[in-house]
Amino acid sequence: MSDPHVGSPVVAAGPPLSDANGVVVFIHGRGASARSILTLAQEADPDRADLAYLAPQASVVGYGPSWYPYSFLAPLEQNEPYLASALNRLDALVHEITEAGVSREKVALVGFSQGACLASEYVAQNAQRYGGLCALSGGLIGPPGTPRDYSGALHGTPVFLGCSDIDPHIPLTRVEETGDVMRRLGASVDQRINAGKCHTVNAEEVYILRQLLEAL
Repeated sequence: MSDPHVGSPVVAAGPPLSDANGVVVFIHGRGASARSILTLAQEADPDRADLAYLAPQASVVGYGPSWYPYSFLAPLEQNEPYLASALNRLDALVHEITEAGVSREKVALVGFSQGACLASEYVAQNAQRYGGLCALSGGLIGPPGTPRDYSGALHGTPVFLGCSDIDPHIPLTRVEETGDVMRRLGASVDQRINAGKCHTVNAEEVYILRQLLEAL
């Protein structure tokens, strides 16, 4: 398949786009689902009624839903055509949102694990002012030494990067590199490394996500 994620379903919650004051795109991790990542929205902001929440669903790659088959640190060509298709699917969703009348300044992207990697890479490749980026246990995609010659500017976009210092999937150096790249693109970066935590979302990160949604 040349475009395995094209037209993949999107799970929605909250008001329709025409009535929303902002939109949050949640991107799930490997083996998870759009519905499961939306529980994070309920945990972070259960009473808010003016934000629309959208979560695209990855297609089945191998034994379960996945945006790309190998590690985000693998050579880029090993994850094709899945990676390009995933980025295109996310771009199509963002365009659908803006065509409904919601500006990118009112759109936040939130991802966990593989979803955090995808969200980070999308924002870097499409640098404009967004409502925010919240990358939980993830970072920019590609093997060490991947050129980061992104164009555009994030114009103060709030970016939160949260990860463990011993995450078995996400090297600390990649989180630090991602923060450096986002700052170079003009983002306002809040980077927090949790000592001794697992590959998971903790209470502090949920609180920070809640603040991002309030600002949106």
